[in-house]
Amino acid sequence: MKKLFSILVITGFAFLFSETYACTNFLITKGASADGSVMISYNADSHVLYGELYFWPATDWPAGTMLDIYEWDTGKYLGKIPQVAHTYNVVGNMNEFQVAIGETTYGGRHELHHQNGAIMDYGSLIYIALQRSKTAREAIKIMTDLVEKYGYYSEGESFSVADKNEVWIFEMIGKGQGEKGAVWVARKIPDGYICGHANQARITTFDYQKKNKWNDPKADTFNSKDVISFARKKGWFVGNDKDFSFSDTYAPVDFGAARFCEIRVWSMFKDVKKGMDKYFDYAKGNVENAESFPDGRANPNKYATNRMPLWIKPDRKITLQDMFDFLRDHLEDTPLDMRKDAGAGPFELPYRWRPLTWEITNDGSPELDKIFKKYNKDTLEFCNERATATQQTGFTFVAQSRSWLPDETGGIIWFGVDDAASTVYTPIYSSSTRIPETYAVGNGSMMEWSDNSAFWTFNQVSNFAYLAYNRIHPEIDKKQHELEKLFQNKVKAIDAGAKILYDTDKKAAVEFITDFSVNNANNLVYQWKDFYHYLFMKYMDGNIKTPNPGHLNPHLSQPGYGEDFYRRIVKDTGEKFLVK
Repeated sequence: MKKLFSILVITGFAFLFSETYACTNFLITKGASADGSVMISYNADSHVLYGELYFWPATDWPAGTMLDIYEWDTGKYLGKIPQVAHTYNVVGNMNEFQVAIGETTYGGRHELHHQNGAIMDYGSLIYIALQRSKTAREAIKIMTDLVEKYGYYSEGESFSVADKNEVWIFEMIGKGQGEKGAVWVARKIPDGYICGHANQARITTFDYQKKNKWNDPKADTFNSKDVISFARKKGWFVGNDKDFSFSDTYAPVDFGAARFCEIRVWSMFKDVKKGMDKYFDYAKGNVENAESFPDGRANPNKYATNRMPLWIKPDRKITLQDMFDFLRDHLEDTPLDMRKDAGAGPFELPYRWRPLTWEITNDGSPELDKIFKKYNKDTLEFCNERATATQQTGFTFVAQSRSWLPDETGGIIWFGVDDAASTVYTPIYSSSTRIPETYAVGNGSMMEWSDNSAFWTFNQVSNFAYLAYNRIHPEIDKKQHELEKLFQNKVKAIDAGAKILYDTDKKAAVEFITDFSVNNANNLVYQWKDFYHYLFMKYMDGNIKTPNPGHLNPHLSQPGYGEDFYRRIVKDTGEKFLVK
């Protein structure tokens, strides 16, 4: 996601806009998940993205209907394409056939951004594909066919495309001005493996397909026919086809791509796979471009030679709760733990307010002078960490596709709004014919308050917690995990009830799971409001108040800032605050 965000409702479609390259996806295959489901996750991050749940009901369209296409990021009208006769039910980023799609924008080579006359931007591709596809492969084919026919308007994009049996990573970038369409590669994640992407293209070498075998169930790679020849023509690649790397050619990794993007994938990988420490140097921005690869192959294209693998086989099975928690990561217990430097303040806040990078000049102090002399500069640029969990998340989800259940009851999008570390994921069945009012499009906006909006309710809790994080957030963590455990148990009961109904009346089964999805989500918001009231009363004004039964006033404690921070104050100020 990137850039400005707002909502336009045009011919029944919601078009979305957001700011900055800032999203994270994790991809889990059936064989890697604890329950045999396919899962993809998505933190949709932007400082001006209003979190809400998009909805397109299944619809029959009259012959000759045209679909207007507006760029997802700006609302700019791009053109129109023929509508299909029937579109499928879509809740958020998942449809009634358990197909789910997420994305992260990587940008890539600037000369390939946008092309005059192009109609299809990446956001429109996602939601059109969801309304028209029954499998992940079909979604990829629809998206690439649309781009080939109508041109690609966006920048470089990575997609997660999943269904009840497979999950694919699919990367695309346009051809720039003067040529229509895009170059792209899609790879199926091997069963038993996991993958991730976070605003940096990650597909390197692949088995080039002269002709895509869309109907071959054994096919695990698809690509545009000119994905390599286009790069050769531009002078960006020399050598054998087998050595061609999509991401290293079209989006070369640099310090920022590794430190701000790849590190989010690394942090998830290291939680489930021993030995990932060897990639930490790369993840923190030290990208090597050696003359040859570790296996001895020459490197005439100056590709990065110390990259992480595209996918890994985890040491344990991944649970649904793992997926929620992966999205809540702040690089805890790593050398870059955001709670442990001066920017965290006295309450160990694992967030940094923007901008992401900042410059300072040498003031001549011994601490700074040593650094500036090392780099022989008067001004140096520094950065904040960019972890997976971030304050600017608009919405977040884990899409869970379950092959052992009928499509009508198998797909669930576990949906949350605002900061993943402070939200609660509520289950919404993807065949639901209604969505909860508290999460609905139009219930508030980024500059319009709504008292029964999920987005504003969760923001009240998270932003209050930012004031005294290590005191308040542990209560949030406990509450969200209790509720998510409860919801997972509820889903088991709802699945059982839906099965009984499904065997006799499919429509009644869908209504049953719709009622649950709507009521559970709305009730969560009302419960979270009460939770905010509790937290505010307990922690306001820097105090901590607890009940004192039988007395008018509560127990009161005033723990202050903690000894470590007081020592830091004295080191900075000397005797300024000394009591004499």
